[in-house]
Amino acid sequence: MNYRTLGRSDLLVSEIALGSWLTYGGGVGRGEAEACLAAALDAGINFIDTANVYAHGAAEAFLGEALARIPRHRYVLATKVYFPMSATDQGLSAAQIEKQLDASLKRLRVDHVDLYQCHRYDQATPLEETMAALDRAVRQGKTRWLGFSEWSPAQIRDALALPGARFVSSQPQYSLLWRQPEAEVFPLCAREGIGQIVWSPLRQGLLSGKYRPGEAPPADSRAASQSMSAFLSDKLDPAVLARVQRLAPIAAELGLTVAQLALAWVLRRPEVTSAIIGATRPAQVAENAAASGVKLAPEAVARIEAALAS
Repeated sequence: MNYRTLGRSDLLVSEIALGSWLTYGGGVGRGEAEACLAAALDAGINFIDTANVYAHGAAEAFLGEALARIPRHRYVLATKVYFPMSATDQGLSAAQIEKQLDASLKRLRVDHVDLYQCHRYDQATPLEETMAALDRAVRQGKTRWLGFSEWSPAQIRDALALPGARFVSSQPQYSLLWRQPEAEVFPLCAREGIGQIVWSPLRQGLLSGKYRPGEAPPADSRAASQSMSAFLSDKLDPAVLARVQRLAPIAAELGLTVAQLALAWVLRRPEVTSAIIGATRPAQVAENAAASGVKLAPEAVARIEAALAS
């Protein structure tokens, strides 16, 4: 496993991070979730990403219990705040940040997280209030560093113009099938010392090559799961699936799986610090972790991108 420094922080994180959206505390059973976490640590993954809203707190609770026996210095822990936790608990007001961070720390069974992220931008709260509350959280020792997810370039610039603790991470969606951050977010953040922790680098499994046009999803896949398939229903386009199949011979020539190829393509960017994977089985963790350190030649990158061109 290779490691990269996250933005201007002192956090040295694995190139592959383990995420918990839809999986741990939710669609994946306790035994399998524990096995996935163990496989991640065995593979050298030290970066664990979660959020208070994942399984409505259950993902954090699972990680808190499962990580309790792991020395704290062995992992970098990140969580998020914004989405509703109740009918009245949502957003990035000062009161919500304090309340939700304390609740996350309790579920995670730690006295601080390494990275606290704004899960989205809160249009209903003055940015000055949000940033002041985050700055207090850093000064109180409840989080070491700050990040955001899916903020626009204008929102990022506005936050950076305010005094206090600065963001060190951005968490955008980014993959071979979703390249929007390359245009503005990547260069802006690179200038400001903000690293990218990308989510859905395999487009929820589409870029693993396991979904084939005209065929039912594999029985053990996310698309076949009632609890985890909701966000996939609009992505299983036969034309897209057919294009993804073109990656298989390229991956085979390089001695890689299609998933490893897609992850290596993401990690080729110097702006990307880590790619978050979501795994339902330990074998997936091991496979994806092996993408760390893979170097793609420019001609391979060109072939990969041409294969997916419509």
